[in-house]
Amino acid sequence: DHQILAAEVEEMGDGALIVAVAIKGNNSKTKGVVRWALQQFASQEHVVFKLLHVQPRDSISVSTARKDSTTTVYKKDVDRKTREMLLPSRDMFAHREVQMDIMVLESDDVADAISKAVQDHGISELVIGASSSIIFSWKLKRSNLSSKISDVTPRFCTVHVISKGKLLNVRKSDIDIETSITDDRSENQFTSSSHSGSVSSTSSHQFSSTPLLFQRMQALSTVNQKVGTKIGTNSNIDTHHNRTASLDVDTKMLNQKGFYRTSSSGIGYGGSDIQGRRRSYTDEGSSSSCSSDPTSSSSQVNKDFELEKLKIELRHIKGMYAVAQGEVMDASKKVQDLNQRRSEEASRLKNLTIREEDADEVVEMERERQNHKLPQQEQAENEAELVRRCVERETEDKLEAQARAEEVRREKQRLEDALEGGPLQRQQYMKFEWDEIVQATSSFSDELKIGMGGYGSVYRCNLHHTTVAVKVLHSDKSNLTKQFHQELEILSKIRHPHLLLLLGACPDHGSLVYEYMHNGSLEERLMTRRPNSDAPQPPLRWFERFRIAWEIASALYFLHTNEPRPIVHRDLKPANILLDRNNVSKIGDVGLSKMVNLDPSHASTVFNQTGPVGTFFYIDPEYQRTGVVTPESDIYAFGIILLQLATARSAMGLAHSLEKALRDQTGKFSEILDKTAGDWPVKEAKEMVMIGLRCAEMRKRDRPDLGKEILPVLERLKDVACNARNMFAETLMDHNHHAPGHFYCPITKDVMDNPCVASDGYTYEKKAITEWLEKNHKSPMTDAPFPNQTLLPNQSLLSAIKEWRSHLIK
Repeated sequence: DHQILAAEVEEMGDGALIVAVAIKGNNSKTKGVVRWALQQFASQEHVVFKLLHVQPRDSISVSTARKDSTTTVYKKDVDRKTREMLLPSRDMFAHREVQMDIMVLESDDVADAISKAVQDHGISELVIGASSSIIFSWKLKRSNLSSKISDVTPRFCTVHVISKGKLLNVRKSDIDIETSITDDRSENQFTSSSHSGSVSSTSSHQFSSTPLLFQRMQALSTVNQKVGTKIGTNSNIDTHHNRTASLDVDTKMLNQKGFYRTSSSGIGYGGSDIQGRRRSYTDEGSSSSCSSDPTSSSSQVNKDFELEKLKIELRHIKGMYAVAQGEVMDASKKVQDLNQRRSEEASRLKNLTIREEDADEVVEMERERQNHKLPQQEQAENEAELVRRCVERETEDKLEAQARAEEVRREKQRLEDALEGGPLQRQQYMKFEWDEIVQATSSFSDELKIGMGGYGSVYRCNLHHTTVAVKVLHSDKSNLTKQFHQELEILSKIRHPHLLLLLGACPDHGSLVYEYMHNGSLEERLMTRRPNSDAPQPPLRWFERFRIAWEIASALYFLHTNEPRPIVHRDLKPANILLDRNNVSKIGDVGLSKMVNLDPSHASTVFNQTGPVGTFFYIDPEYQRTGVVTPESDIYAFGIILLQLATARSAMGLAHSLEKALRDQTGKFSEILDKTAGDWPVKEAKEMVMIGLRCAEMRKRDRPDLGKEILPVLERLKDVACNARNMFAETLMDHNHHAPGHFYCPITKDVMDNPCVASDGYTYEKKAITEWLEKNHKSPMTDAPFPNQTLLPNQSLLSAIKEWRSHLIK
């Protein structure tokens, strides 16, 4: 940068304006000086900036300092601090896109260093801070540093003194002063000539009688002026004293001679204003004396004139002596200051030398100690290192355990949120990309298709290491309306154990991702055959059908009581009721009929696009007639499903056949029940069929209330089914079908139906451990007091027990 800037200056030639800015560092006052210089000169053409910084000379002498790293480190540290100190000022120039050159000067005299830099580099404009700002980091004996800089700076340079970002004073260069004098010369000459004429006329009028005295006084004044000018040339001190002395002498002499009377005007001799009292020749005695003896009077005047002349010269000599004496005192004081500074630097160097020697001794002792370390110390250090590693390993293990615990807590919280269900608070589904759905389904291969209906095709695939069912809706992108996205948002936040869980979606392509149900639909199980498979499915036993009826009713009740508006399925049928591994039922396709504008070419089970939505045999007659959908429409479809659970027959004409069988007293009702379900309890089977017939009434006002009439009956039938299932399982266990040992309750010694973990760490049947805690406060396994009476459901064990029983029954 320095070479580039020098080349630019050389190209500019003599017309370049070189501006130097003297700064200390990065305080606010220094920034004000730089900011003023940029504002004043940066906009001008052919301007070159130089940044001046003066720092004290290095106190470490080269001859005395040791030739090791101490001096080098010290100098590098000083250079680094200087660069950091000047960095803000450099940034200010860079921000204005102005190039500048940094000059770091080493000197103990700030003013002389700056003056020499101005002389060497031809600097025409110098910008400094006021002395009150304390721009430089060390103090000189002279209190006003900016004044001294102005005095010693070459006269061809203009000095600008800045205080608080504003111009405080300017010392113009000789070029500016000469220009000013030339401009004002004509006016001054006119004034001087007028004044001289006035003085001459006045003098000739008033001193006409004493021409000799007047001429000698004028000559005396001229001598006074020349001597004073000589003294002023030698020193700038006592100028005012010289002028005052000459005035006093001339006035005194005139007063002693008694030549003038009092007057209000003054006469100037040779540039000196003599303020005195003019006297006229009113003293007649003096006048006559002068007239009577002119020779003696003239001789006396000559003597007085010579005497006064000698007095003036003597006084000027004394003034010159005083000036010389003052200069000697100043020089002596400077010598004393330099001696004191030299002593301080010598003392500082001595201290540094002592500290360096001490440091060398410490290093040498440490080196010897390291070389002669005892074996016991090495062993201790090895043991300490081993302990440190063990601590680090334990810390890492602790952090990993905490991370795993946090992950388990988050997973538990996620599962609890999923099991709570119901609240429409936040989005609970994942948005899948269309490309990953296409890749997972092998471009919607027919081999992965597991179902097809009026709303779309269903494919089984793996997404994110999870087996899922993807339903691709039969609808163009243009038909995916705002209603679809609103209902999708609602479905993603509905949670119920017997509603099919929506895992995610691809809204842009009308694709829904559900949890996969391994045992297919209820329709497939009732017909004992899976699609695309000739292998028959094991039939559902009657107690499982009672339980499924209750599960469907509880899910419908949840939908119908949703706030703020009930949710109506409108397409409830056995094909939309899915079964998991344990034959637990879940309702699917909730709300889809309201969200999608169906394509008539794919809606074979629907009347038409503008007519009622649903499958023919499950559509409410009133809804079919009026087009108004109500929760009772789902009640009608649920009644038909109850009749199919009992008979495993088609829905067409099923209600009429069962009504006829109930009226017949010859036992035809038992014959119409599904024989593959086992030995039906006739009484309970009739109750379920009668509930189904009431739900399938033609008018909705004749249908029973779901919460008050249907659910209580099905709840009782579910309890009967649960007892029958347990008895059936025990019967199978008696035939060498033993359960794993951890399935048994330690208290009842039976397979648990509702396992819970107590505070002692063991799992018990909830009912048994609750009764135990009411009477005892000690663990039945450890005989130690329970820390607390908290019971946590063991969901993983319950799932394993259910799966074991399902396989056992199959």
